[in-house]
Amino acid sequence: MKANYKFSNICGTVYQQGNVLFTPDGNTLYSPVGNRVSVFDLVNNKSFTFPFENRKNISAIALSPDGNVLISVDQDGRALLVNSRRGVVLHHFNFHQSVKDIKFSPNGKYIAVTHGSQVQVWCTPNHLVREFAPFNLHRTYTGHHDEVLSIEWSPDSQCFITTSRDMTARLFTLNPLSGFRPKTFAGHRDAVVAAYFASDGTSIYTVSKDGAVFTWRAKDGGESDSDKDPYPTPSTSQNDLYHRIANTRWGVQKRHYFNQNNTKVVCTTFHALSNLLVVGFSTGIFGLWEMPSFTNIHTLSISQEKISSVAINSSGEWLAFGARKLGQLLVWEWQSESYVLKQQGHYFDMNTLDYAPDGQTIATGGDDGKVKLWSAYSGFCFVTFTEHTAPISTVCFAKQGNILFTASLDGTVRAYDLIRYRNFRTFTSPTPVQFSCLAVDPSGEVVAAGSTDSYEVFLWSVQTGKLLDILSGHEGPVSALAFSPAGDNQLASASWDKTVRLWSIFGRSRAVEPFTLGSDALGIAFRPDGQELAVSTLNGQITFFDQEGKQTNVIEGRKDVSGGRKADDRMAAANSSSGKSYNSLAYTADGKCILAGGNSKYVVLYDVREGEGIMLKKFQISQNLSLDGTEEFLDSRKVNDAGINTDLINDDEGSDLEDRVDTSLPGARKGAGDMSVRRYRQEARTKSVRFSPTGRAWAAASTEGLLIYSLDETVTFDPFDLSLDLTPQSILEVLASREYLKALVMAFRLNEKPIIRRVYENIPPSDIRLIARQLPVTYVPLLLRFVAENLEKSPHLEFHLIWSNTLLLVHGRYLKERSGEYASVFRVLQKGLSDSEQSISKICDENSSTLSYLIDQSKIAQKAASQQDQEMS
Repeated sequence: MKANYKFSNICGTVYQQGNVLFTPDGNTLYSPVGNRVSVFDLVNNKSFTFPFENRKNISAIALSPDGNVLISVDQDGRALLVNSRRGVVLHHFNFHQSVKDIKFSPNGKYIAVTHGSQVQVWCTPNHLVREFAPFNLHRTYTGHHDEVLSIEWSPDSQCFITTSRDMTARLFTLNPLSGFRPKTFAGHRDAVVAAYFASDGTSIYTVSKDGAVFTWRAKDGGESDSDKDPYPTPSTSQNDLYHRIANTRWGVQKRHYFNQNNTKVVCTTFHALSNLLVVGFSTGIFGLWEMPSFTNIHTLSISQEKISSVAINSSGEWLAFGARKLGQLLVWEWQSESYVLKQQGHYFDMNTLDYAPDGQTIATGGDDGKVKLWSAYSGFCFVTFTEHTAPISTVCFAKQGNILFTASLDGTVRAYDLIRYRNFRTFTSPTPVQFSCLAVDPSGEVVAAGSTDSYEVFLWSVQTGKLLDILSGHEGPVSALAFSPAGDNQLASASWDKTVRLWSIFGRSRAVEPFTLGSDALGIAFRPDGQELAVSTLNGQITFFDQEGKQTNVIEGRKDVSGGRKADDRMAAANSSSGKSYNSLAYTADGKCILAGGNSKYVVLYDVREGEGIMLKKFQISQNLSLDGTEEFLDSRKVNDAGINTDLINDDEGSDLEDRVDTSLPGARKGAGDMSVRRYRQEARTKSVRFSPTGRAWAAASTEGLLIYSLDETVTFDPFDLSLDLTPQSILEVLASREYLKALVMAFRLNEKPIIRRVYENIPPSDIRLIARQLPVTYVPLLLRFVAENLEKSPHLEFHLIWSNTLLLVHGRYLKERSGEYASVFRVLQKGLSDSEQSISKICDENSSTLSYLIDQSKIAQKAASQQDQEMS
């Protein structure tokens, strides 16, 4: 069992805070998600998340004009310089103050950063050379009397304009210019949100928070304006854009107002080539105005909450919006008035997840009462069910058929049809209860749910929707349910009464002998062959039982799962009892390992073969210091004279009044600890873990979203049976001599993907059957997995289908006898085949008229040819 799973994506969260931005080609969108950055490919409909992490939540990101360098800055001003092509961190740097805005100059040579009431300009580090101190300060610019909010560079990279809370904007030159004094643009009555240069440099537009847009142009020769500094300007050539901007005596030419009642401007952006001004308001409305005429082209409400960030791509066609409070990310094509992307995560915590049997779809349920389906391939949510009215406790796919079952605290269990996307069954109990767990029979005929208040287990028929039975006997809330995968109608239930009960649901006798545990049972899981049952308890143990109820093994996981210290904890992390237990268990497809997650920052993988309990690897789900429980030791420098942690005082307070006002009642927000507090810090914890049926990935429902970890074998060197004479050169020599079988076995022994692919694709189709027969059985599952993985990536579809068909025909008996061992291989193959079938059928359906036309034409041609032959004869 390989344990080298690497973080690959975040699915459940698409945007949290900070600014969104497009790549220079305009086809890809970067979005800050907590302390990570997600990338959305809008053309190919894919997404991924960079593996690097900032220390805290990201407040600002910037991308160089060539798209090679990404810089992300967290709330404390600590920055990471990243090679965006490879996702590799090049340098760490600390700006020592929170950053409101950061911008690369258009020529890519400088980075301008807000630094309180000052602006710093740094030389851009070389992303191809490793340096000890790569950040060199070019200059610091002063003049504002309050916090600087935004920076905008001129097209020639020689000037930049800054805006501030002091209700002014100021124009600076990058390098000193004789006789030049920084120009002040005053006259606004509220904080200036942003300022922009027109593409020709003849106009400057400033936008203030109260909804005013000022157009600034050159003053007439004799005009005087009290808003401007009356300093003489040197006479230079007006043809040079730099001197034109720097030496102009700017004055207000026109004042425009948005006239939106009871609303503020939150974010803006400007597309200089088409003179489009995009504005996002605090009411969730955005608008497009053409400058300098201030013509309203488009106004639309796209969210119930304020728009936090807005961006426009290089062509000016797509607009990206991020709404922080709801976690929304939207891409709108304003000309066709259609969504290119519309994604939203769960509003509150994500409670549960489950993989579909083919591994292509992940279902999640959250505290907001919504059930979402995510594509494991693209990372996008493609359907949301909103029928539940209370938090979702469990989601579960049926083993056969496209059916999803969900249980909720609203007292209902619902079944969803995943072909028509509708709720076709709703199961309820005779008296209203809250359902905390759910399990589905392997046949898909029976669904069971456990309650928290009546301590009973309810069974329903999926076909009729009728209540079949009520299993009573537990003396505490039922915390977990699981059906035996062996199909022997065994249902295991775990409860807070420190017992596990194994029910024979179709048996006549209801006498059940409980398995007694040392503490409250929290999670339960059957091994895939149904011969072993694993139970996690509140004291941090994982206990294993066989079918007769005999205890076979115990894992003491208390120290393994022990998380960090929370900000308000009175004792050290080592002595704290909170979060030292597992609440979710998941077996791997082969049953050799078990994955466990709990209310801490760790997810642990154990090897459980033959009574062992060895920890293979600990995965830390987050390094984010903005979350509680990620630090092992609290920083004593953050404790003030009163002994209070300053992190608890400055709990991410908003700078605006509407951000600071909290209208929620005590206990209205689902807190992790004291329900009487209005605010709480989010904790790093895992509520549910599941392995993919293919065995290539696992997912965790955590505080930050749906984290997916997968095997990355392109980097790992894992030779199977290595010898000194086994080299890539020797394999290519054997391949050149047309000894295909020998070359294929040697390639698998070396186990380097490019070499295996080259040998595999050089084998003639006519030799496939002979090679498949002679191939040693040791390499059959390896080759079958390789074929299945290439079905999704390679264009040689018929070649892969011939290989998979031949291998299954020739080695079918051997594979069937070891179906449990090679279950993950079969699932990968099934996933690849179903993907290919869907894509081909879709192409055929879309082109059915063209195909029928081609067939008719071929028949006419054949008929004409046969008539011609008859005439000649």
